[in-house]
Amino acid sequence: QVQLVESGGGLVQAGASLRLSCAASGGTFSNHNMGWFRQAPGKEREFLAAINRRGGDAYYSDSVKGRFTISRDNAKNTVFLQMDSLKPEDTAVYYCAARGRLLWRVGQRDDYDYWGQGTQVTVSS
Repeated sequence: QVQLVESGGGLVQAGASLRLSCAASGGTFSNHNMGWFRQAPGKEREFLAAINRRGGDAYYSDSVKGRFTISRDNAKNTVFLQMDSLKPEDTAVYYCAARGRLLWRVGQRDDYDYWGQGTQVTVSS
């Protein structure tokens, strides 16, 4: 059983930066691939970024490529999402997710086994 807790969200102005953190417990963090998703009211949960177990490979959706950066610190059991050049359309609840199996489709919600409760990001104009 893996527990995930996101933090770092808040209310910021357009163009600002935020760094989200996702702290994992209850499992071996380094055995899990990790992903970040977001969901705005009335919309589907959207894939943002993923990173493999050792942190050597990262994947991004086109909507955030070049603005967001995923990273992880296995010694601290934490995955991060650095968000730069934030836009009002980035407003959503941001979730981290974990997959314990070796093979996964990085952008597929159903391929993740564990989810955090989410952290709200609001970007004002």
